[in-house]
Amino acid sequence: MSEIRVQLSEGEAATMASGSTVREACKALLSNKQRKQTVAVQIGETVADFTTVLTTDTVFSPIQIGSSEALEILRHSTSHIMALAVRDLFGSEVKVAIGPAIDSGFYYDFLRKEPFTPEDFASIEARMAELVRAALPFQRQEIASSEALARFTAEEERFKVELINDLACDRVSLYQVGEFTDLCRGPHLPDTSFIKAFKLLRVAGAYWRGDEKRDVLQRLYGTAFFEKKELAAYLEAIEEAKRRDHRKLGKDLELFTIRDEIGPGLILWQPKGAQLRRLIEDFWKDEHYRHDYELLYTPHIARQDLWKTSGHLDFYSENMYSAMDIDEVRYQLKPMNCPFHIGVFNSHRRSYRDLPIRWCELGTVYRYERAGALHGLMRVRGFTQDDAHIFCRPDQLEEEIFNILALNLHILQAFGFSDYDIYLSTRPEKYVGSDENWAKATEALELALQKKGLNYAIDPGEGVFYGPKIDIKIKDQIGRSWQCSTIQVDFNLPERFAMGYTGEDNSEHQPIMIHRALMGSLERFIGVLIEHYAGVFPLWLAPVQARILNITDAQAAYCEEVYKTLRLAGVRVEKDLRNEKLNYKIREAQFAKIPYMLIIGDQERTDQTVTIRLRDGKNLSPISPAAFAEKVRLEVQAGRGY
Repeated sequence: MSEIRVQLSEGEAATMASGSTVREACKALLSNKQRKQTVAVQIGETVADFTTVLTTDTVFSPIQIGSSEALEILRHSTSHIMALAVRDLFGSEVKVAIGPAIDSGFYYDFLRKEPFTPEDFASIEARMAELVRAALPFQRQEIASSEALARFTAEEERFKVELINDLACDRVSLYQVGEFTDLCRGPHLPDTSFIKAFKLLRVAGAYWRGDEKRDVLQRLYGTAFFEKKELAAYLEAIEEAKRRDHRKLGKDLELFTIRDEIGPGLILWQPKGAQLRRLIEDFWKDEHYRHDYELLYTPHIARQDLWKTSGHLDFYSENMYSAMDIDEVRYQLKPMNCPFHIGVFNSHRRSYRDLPIRWCELGTVYRYERAGALHGLMRVRGFTQDDAHIFCRPDQLEEEIFNILALNLHILQAFGFSDYDIYLSTRPEKYVGSDENWAKATEALELALQKKGLNYAIDPGEGVFYGPKIDIKIKDQIGRSWQCSTIQVDFNLPERFAMGYTGEDNSEHQPIMIHRALMGSLERFIGVLIEHYAGVFPLWLAPVQARILNITDAQAAYCEEVYKTLRLAGVRVEKDLRNEKLNYKIREAQFAKIPYMLIIGDQERTDQTVTIRLRDGKNLSPISPAAFAEKVRLEVQAGRGY
C-alpha cells in the first residue's frame, strides 16, 4: 500500500497509508484536547468530515467548535437526528424530502398525513436526546447512482429518486446515522455526542421544490448550538422578537391593518400609522431639499411599451401585474419609478452645465408577491419607495456617490440606526454594458466608500445586471440585519432610452444614472422601526406625543383649553376625559406607549398648569401648557438632528 503525507496548515506533518481517513489523520496530528474540539477539516476549498478517505498528499486545517463552519455542520447533523427521531416514532410511511442547515438553525421537510402537534414536538425532542446520548457515528458511503435509485425506489422515497435523477451523475454520497440513511453531500459531525443543545421551534407548510402544483410538505424547523447557554440566549432572542413583532404592535397601537376583502399585501394606514408615515415623509423631503434634490411625482401606470424599452418585461415580468387595455392600448402598473424620471429628463435638451440632476420621489409601486411570502409590512404587494435618481457626468460620479453615502448615513442615524454592514457588489455573470464602464463604476463606488472611511466587504458577482452597487444592511436593537439602503450605478437605462446631454465640446454625451433608495420602502422601513423601538418611538416620531387625563369631570373644561393650546402649538395631543379611574387611564396610555401623560386635577386647573407623567412611570414637576409645548418643540428639534 502506498503512503501519503498529511500535514496541518500550520506545519506539523505525518506519513500515513493511502486510504486513511480524516479521523486517523487528526488522531496522528492533533492532541486529544484538540480532537475533542474538532468537528471536520478544511482541505483547500472543501470541508471534509472524519469519514473522508485521503488518497493523496493533503494539507488541512481543523474546523473547531466556535466557528461558523462548525455551527453549520452541527445544525445539518442535528437535522438528520430529527429525521431519524421522526422515522423512529412515526414509521417509514413518513417520507423525507430535504433537511439543510440554515442561518437560524435547520429544517427537514416531511410528507405525512397527520399534522405535527406540540405533543409530537416533545416526543421528537425526547427521542433525539436518546439518540444524542448513544453517540451514534455519521457514516458516509459513495455508491453508483443506479444503486441509490434502486434502493430509494424500493423504499418508496420518491423525493430522493427525483433528486438523484436531476443530479444526473454517476455516483452519489449517502449518510447513515442509526437506522436512517439519506442522500446527502455532508459534511457531518463525527458522532451525535457533539450535539449538546437543540430545540424544535415550529412547523410550516412548504411546497416540494417551491412549486405550488407539487406536494404540500410539513417543514419542521429547529435550531442547535454547542452550548446550552447559547441556545438559551437564542430562545430568549426569539421571545424578544415576538414581543417586538410589528404585526402585533401595529394592531395594538392602531397603526395599520390588512383586510382580506380589500386584498392581501395591501396596507391600510390607520390615523396613527398615517401620522407616523407623514412624519417620516416630511423629514425625508426636508432633508432631500437641504441636500439639493428636487421632488417629482409620477403616475402609477404607463404604456406597456415603456416597460419593453426599460427591459422590465424581459427581466422582471414575473414580478409585474397583468396588463390592462385602455383605449385599445396596453398599460401596466409600475414596478419601478426609474423610467418616469428618465421621461422627465428627456422632456427637453440638457447641457453639461445642468448636471448633476438629483430627483427624488416617494413613489408607490406594485410588485407581485406570492401569498405565502406576504408578511405584515415587510413583504407587501404595493409599497412606496423612497426613490431617487441622479444623472451625472463621468467626472461627477465619485463625488455624487460620496454625497449619497453621507445623506444615507445621516438619515439612518436620525432614525436610530448607527450599526450596519456595508457590501460592495460587483459584476454578475450575466450583465449588460462594457467592461470599461463596469470597472469605472465599481472603482467610483469603492473610492467613495474609502473616502468616507467606511468598512465594507466585497460581495462578488452580486451586482445587478446593469451595474455594480452598494448595499447597507442596518442592525436593530436586538442585532438583526435588515436590507434597506442601496446605491446602484446604471449605464443600461440611459442607453435604452437614448438619454443625452450636450457636452462642453458641443457633442452629444450619455449621462450616468444612479439609482438610490435610503429606506428601501416606507412600509418595510416602518415595520423595521416598529420592531427596533418595540413601539416605544422617540418623541419626534411618536404619532401621539401627549395624552391629557382628567381626574374628575370638574376639570373637563380646562382640559379642553389645554388641548386647543397644545394643538395650535403643533403638539400631537389626545384627550381622555372618560369617567374612569385615573390609574386605569394611565395604564391605557402606557399600553399605547405615549411619551407624555398630562394629568389635570383641581390644583392644576387652579394653577393653570399640567402635571407630567412619563410612560416609564416617572413624574415631572407641573408646568404651564405653553412651557410644555416649548419642551416638546426643543425635544423634537433635537431628535430630528437640528
